[in-house]
Amino acid sequence: MDKGKKKGPKGKKITLKTAKNSIRVSFDGLTHLDLSKMGITTFPNCILKLADVDELDLSRNMLKKIPSSIKNFQKLRWLDLHSNQLEELPKEIGTLQNLFYLNVCNNKLTTLPEELKLLKNLHILNLGLNHLESIPTTLGDLKELTEIGLFDNALTTIPNSVKTLPKLKKMNVERNPFSDSANQEEYVDSIKRIETLYLVEEKDLCHSCLKTRQGKKDKLNKLTNMTPSPSKKLSFPSLHTPNSSVKDNQEDWRVR
Repeated sequence: MDKGKKKGPKGKKITLKTAKNSIRVSFDGLTHLDLSKMGITTFPNCILKLADVDELDLSRNMLKKIPSSIKNFQKLRWLDLHSNQLEELPKEIGTLQNLFYLNVCNNKLTTLPEELKLLKNLHILNLGLNHLESIPTTLGDLKELTEIGLFDNALTTIPNSVKTLPKLKKMNVERNPFSDSANQEEYVDSIKRIETLYLVEEKDLCHSCLKTRQGKKDKLNKLTNMTPSPSKKLSFPSLHTPNSSVKDNQEDWRVR
């Protein structure tokens, strides 16, 4: 092997015993498998034997791919994949018909599978801190969606089908390259119910993500200083960490 060739991170091997010891049962009987912050680089196939869990947390690892076998987790109501290195989601994710909460924030997604439209019970979806240039209009089929995070992407427009979702209450579109600040205000006004969406704290972001976020923030501040302020300003009274999309205490977001 060439001396100059770098090896990728080996990652931690998760055994079935480790996985079983990581299962917690909530007061209301939901089973939660927490494999977050374990340095995992590949999806641990051993957890397929635990596919009857209600909640699965694989966040803050180094996963590059979610296999098609995710379809085995048919009971899943809560799936957290934030802060990994995912470049795509498998189309099989659309088979998880009981999914209520899906967080894929802080990854490397450039596209979304059309099959996301099949998640008819999805209420909370976080797509922030990715590389999305567009989102499919079919997300408008998610009629139960109440919260969506689209911040820190490369979006230039939001489909009308998403803006007019009947139950949408919270949406964060901060730091996307809309044509101007007035255009972003238009998206806010079109919903009328806009609130802040907290789903990753800065301390959970990797160095490169923090650097990217700061670069976007500096660029936005520069543009703001050069452009006259619109007569009507966006109001986010409780927005202290605008790029935060997953709280460290996941209990705040878990399905009750």
